[in-house]
This record gives sequence, C-alpha cells and structure tokens, in this order.
Amino acid sequence: MSWREVVTGPDLRVLVRTARRDRTTATVIAWAGRAVLVDPSWDPDELADIADRLEAERLTVVAGFATHAHHDHVLWHPRFGSAPRWASPAAADRSRRDRPGLAVALGPDFPPELVALAGDVRALDADRIPWDGPELRLVTHRAHSPGHTAVWLPDARVLLAGDMLSDVELPLPDQGPHALADHEHALTLLHPYVRRAALLVPGHGTVSDAPMDRWAADRNYLTAVLTGADPVDPRLTLPGMSEVHRDTVRQASAHLDDGLDLDG
Repeated sequence: MSWREVVTGPDLRVLVRTARRDRTTATVIAWAGRAVLVDPSWDPDELADIADRLEAERLTVVAGFATHAHHDHVLWHPRFGSAPRWASPAAADRSRRDRPGLAVALGPDFPPELVALAGDVRALDADRIPWDGPELRLVTHRAHSPGHTAVWLPDARVLLAGDMLSDVELPLPDQGPHALADHEHALTLLHPYVRRAALLVPGHGTVSDAPMDRWAADRNYLTAVLTGADPVDPRLTLPGMSEVHRDTVRQASAHLDDGLDLDG
C-alpha cells in the first residue's frame, strides 16, 4: 500500500494510491477542501485507508468517477459520503447490468455493505466532471470496456488513463469483432492528450513522467500483433500476460480482414 502526491501545487493537488492487488491505482483530485475520487480501490482496508487520508487532509468528496465498469473500478466506501458517482453512459449501463454479479467478482470475504455500494454509478453525458474546481475533461472511447473514459487535467497536465497505457499490463482489448479496431481508435483518440501530458496515471502500474513512451509501447505492441509479427515487449514476461497475449493474437488472427488503420 502506498501513496504518492504527484501534483503538489498550492491550489490543485493530485494524490495517487496504489493497491496491493494488481497495482491498481486510486486517484484523489483535491482543490479548496473538495475532492474528486477516481477509481477508489481495492480491498476493504485499503478503501478505509483512502477514507482516513481524506479525513486527515480535511477533504470532502464532491464527486466520484469510474473510468469503466469493471468490478475493481466501481468500488466505494460509506465514509466517502453520498456524493454523485459518475461514469460515462455506456459504462454506467454496463455497471447497472453487471451489479448482480459483483458479489461473485469481489469474492465471498468482501463485506456486504461494500458490495451493496459497488457499481452504483450514474450516467454522465458530458465532456467534463461537474464540480467547482479546475477542469476535469473526459475522453471516452470503446477500448477494453464500453464507455471507458480517461480523465484529463489540463491545468496540471495529468492524464488518468484507466486501464490503458500500463507498464504492468499489455493492451487488454475487449471481446467482440471490433475490439482491436476499438483499441487502435482509442490510442489515436488519446494521443493528443498523452503528447501534452507531463504525468500519466494508469489504472494499474506506476505513474509515468514519460507518457509518450507508454503510448508508443501499446501502439507498437498492437501493430506487431495485427501484422503477424512477434512483439518485443518486456510486459510479456509479467504474470498473466502470456495468456493475455495469446488471446490478443487469437483475436487478431480472426479479424485480419477488418482493414484496421494502423497509422491512426
């Protein structure tokens, strides 16, 4: 369990907490005693630790945001309060449909009171998170999960990428006939924000001060897979990634005739 304050300005602050499981990140965006909480995670004691930090910093949560509808990104704790918890319309719809299965996904030891809060997000059909603080722009795409959304902080030049651009996970395309094309399109959509970013916060892994390196790694990996080449990527040796790679190669083999635009 670790905290890192990645933006330390006198007004806007950004704190990132990394969980034990899968190096999952939670982000606190703090301004004038208020906070927006993005993807709080993971285990009950870690959610409580986030609540402790909010109390110690005297921060009131005014909004939550889930970058996508997977169970490890739609968690909450009663001590965070009753602020609106947002997600893109597609992610909110997916979360609503998946809520009955969250107890199984979270495991039998997950407290019922936290299971009851998981996935309870509202659809936000907007390009910004509504609050009184600095702009939090939303960049929504279809890679990895329907309605997957990155959060761009232009004042701080920080990009919260969700489950994209990780140093510990290969690209994780969704299933379906257009999944790889959706992932390619998402990388193209994110490119101008990554190019401007000073810091990148992935949903899993470490904060990077070289965001374009992360973007290039994902693009190069997908380009190799989609052209039948063997990718050279250190993430292939990490736990679980050989299975992910096999599945992505299988998808690419099944859809080589889709005419994907690899140049963006």
